[in-house]
Amino acid sequence: MNAPERVRLTAFSHGGGCGCKIAPAVLSQILAEAPIRGLPADLLVGAETSDDAAVYRLNDSQALVATTDFFTPIVDDPFDFGRIAATNALSDIYAMGARPIFALALVGMPLDKLPLEVIRRILAGGESVCAAAGIPIAGGHSIDTLEPIYGLVALGLMHPDKVKRNSGARAGDVLILGKPLGVGILSAVLKKGQLDEAGYAQMIEATTRLNTPGIALAEMAGVHALTDITGFGLAGHLLEICRGSHLAAEVELGALPVMGAALEWLKQGVATGASERNWGGYGADVALPAGSPDWVKKLVTDPQTSGGLLVACAPAEAQRVLDAFAKEGFAEARRIGRLAEGPARVAVV
Repeated sequence: MNAPERVRLTAFSHGGGCGCKIAPAVLSQILAEAPIRGLPADLLVGAETSDDAAVYRLNDSQALVATTDFFTPIVDDPFDFGRIAATNALSDIYAMGARPIFALALVGMPLDKLPLEVIRRILAGGESVCAAAGIPIAGGHSIDTLEPIYGLVALGLMHPDKVKRNSGARAGDVLILGKPLGVGILSAVLKKGQLDEAGYAQMIEATTRLNTPGIALAEMAGVHALTDITGFGLAGHLLEICRGSHLAAEVELGALPVMGAALEWLKQGVATGASERNWGGYGADVALPAGSPDWVKKLVTDPQTSGGLLVACAPAEAQRVLDAFAKEGFAEARRIGRLAEGPARVAVV
């Protein structure tokens, strides 16, 4: 069999991974007048606080968790693209504290431009991740598009009393981040053709690691809020916790885990366009250290694809949370800040 034609998938996309999300300010305008009618009592989580997934109570012991996520290529290798997209979609299930049960594939491909073998490899990458999560891809939908698009509808189950919303944080909670930042930066370097093998390996390792600690975190009463960091960056998704919980956050810059390769490029001025769009959408509610270099702003707004879980928990529970991350192979998990009474803002110190 002949080897598949070498195709640069990122050449087809105007913005890769979660960096192609609609900017937060624009999304707010679009949704500002969206009607919310007749929500059933069993819909435990809807769109009210921009949470990671919808949750519907089936009975006293089961709740269905449903989400969808898809995007354009963030890497050129089709198998890796499929893996990243699937890992990212399943992350929203884990971010609610649920265990995934099955997925449906969402596929949009420019059939006149991509060899069929490339498309097969994208789907195979997604299937490999679902197999690692112990679930099947039970169907899906496909269309012919101008840009390659791949993702999943993901479904999970959990106890309705153990749902971890992004709006349940309490004053005095500490903040713990499960994965290092820097995916958006490395993706920008990759698109320039300047990312070396070591940097690519860091990026792939982080973006294809399933956020499985979410299942254990659901069992901890001292974990009050949970989300994952994706296209709006650390500051954006932390602001969602602050707004939903009516609290202020303080983040320690020196405590933030960052991929080594990303930090080097960041300090050279590399960032994505989505970083600036993120700042334009919520920068008024983020305070940076006086006189801080521009890379600090780019770091906290860097769009993460398949990023880490962000946990708000009681101080007494912090070590158990870190242990849960370590048990699942998340050695970079770090305590990065705290929450306090005050208006919904993020202060980086």
